[in-house]
Amino acid sequence: MTSRTLPLLAILMLVACDTSVTGTGGPGLLQTLANAPAGAAPGTCWGKLVTPAVIETVTNQILVQSSERQANGSVATPAIYKTDTRQAIVQERDVTWFETPCPTDLTPDFVASLQRALKARTLYHGAISGQMDTRTRAAVRKFQQPEGLNSGILSLAAARTLGLVAVELDGT
Repeated sequence: MTSRTLPLLAILMLVACDTSVTGTGGPGLLQTLANAPAGAAPGTCWGKLVTPAVIETVTNQILVQSSERQANGSVATPAIYKTDTRQAIVQERDVTWFETPCPTDLTPDFVASLQRALKARTLYHGAISGQMDTRTRAAVRKFQQPEGLNSGILSLAAARTLGLVAVELDGT
């Protein structure tokens, strides 16, 4: 192997291990009712987006002893400081639950329709394969980001907006 093929091989190995982009319901992509948020209706499926906490190292200099000055204003003994370093949470961890089409609904025909809808909006540039692949998930993420959902898991709201799932009307 050359030095150029090693980074490529490492990337391919990482992609092969990434279960978040394989199949329609790989591990960690869709949650069952057992893992759904409290109050979820029976028979519904949910996605979960976890934004990790942002932690910052804060360093402060704390004055232990003030400096002493001579009568002429020069420093007789310099000030003594202690360095205090600690971790501070700048932004708390956030968990966002959102309703999704269930895995049984994510048929190859449904995914192909999703790919066509995203292609019509110039978000998807791959072949219409009916596979929920990396390109499809990236296009789903691009479609959902303006609505505040930074996830490659298709939300039910996005599926409705794309015309892929019937819209529920009030009172029916």
